[in-house]
Amino acid sequence: MTARPTMKDVAEHAGVSAMTVSRVVNGDPGVLPDTAAKVERSIRKLGYQRDDVARQLRRKGQLTQTIGLLVDNVADPFMAAFASATEDVARQRGSVVLIGSSRDDLRREREVISAFTSRRVDGLILIPVGGSHRFLRSAISMGTHVVCGDRPAPGLDVDTVVVDNRAAAQQAVAHLIAHGHRRIAYLGDRREIWTVGERYAGYLAALAGAGIPADEQIVWHGLRRGPDAAAAVTEILANPNPPTAVLASNDIVSVGVLAVLPSHVALVGFDDFVLAGRLDPPVTVISQDPVATGTTAAHLLFARIHGDSSPARTVTLPTQMIIRGSGEIPGPHLKGP
Repeated sequence: MTARPTMKDVAEHAGVSAMTVSRVVNGDPGVLPDTAAKVERSIRKLGYQRDDVARQLRRKGQLTQTIGLLVDNVADPFMAAFASATEDVARQRGSVVLIGSSRDDLRREREVISAFTSRRVDGLILIPVGGSHRFLRSAISMGTHVVCGDRPAPGLDVDTVVVDNRAAAQQAVAHLIAHGHRRIAYLGDRREIWTVGERYAGYLAALAGAGIPADEQIVWHGLRRGPDAAAAVTEILANPNPPTAVLASNDIVSVGVLAVLPSHVALVGFDDFVLAGRLDPPVTVISQDPVATGTTAAHLLFARIHGDSSPARTVTLPTQMIIRGSGEIPGPHLKGP
């Protein structure tokens, strides 16, 4: 295990005293500019980070009783439930959770993770942004435990908790096909997000399995807000050969679509949401359990923190199709009894 660079290491590298390094790190204006610049170069070269928590610890190896949790957007209902479940487990273990949002921005994700690791958290639970996460290997090599929830992190071999998004989306589209639909639109978030890419792959697989050609004219990616989803489905429905059914990739897209969807167009949404069962018609959804996902991720993390050294594993949790009515609106190809 590679040791974290210390203030003493920086002092030796810069050829100054540890007291001088301390003054630079803490913004003391009494350090000569040239000396301060030399110390800052050594800090960057060695990758030193001020350890706000660990410096208060008296015994080597003592846990900080904190973990970091990074989600996409803590205001999202799925993310909020995931975070709450994680916090419940941490509380039972006597730990505090530091929570941050990446907003699906890799640079922001790195900044938040850096803030967590500088405070020497015992571990991290991530709902990772798309793209490589090899940058975390250094923190892992120095003892920071990492678990991913909802999505894997490319470039990292760590415990991961997911659902089978591809199979679930394939089930949803097959359900619409069984109810007489052949023109099935897909409306989704950014395809680069692993969960969304898997759901789109399931959509395509279901069409291919039924011998239905995919039509890019009724597919829309990159929908991050409800109003954007409403505008997209409005444009798709204006197609000369409009869809008779829609698969929405998440709850935000579903809510946006419902604002403008005609009553004769069927809908299956991915992720359940408040009031889905009270609309007219009630909304058929593929439901996953964010509480189970967050709880499982937290238990895996605390097992690692307390010595579990077994190979990294992926836990795949089940989904459930909740049939309520919107996904059962008959299409033009429904066969009679």
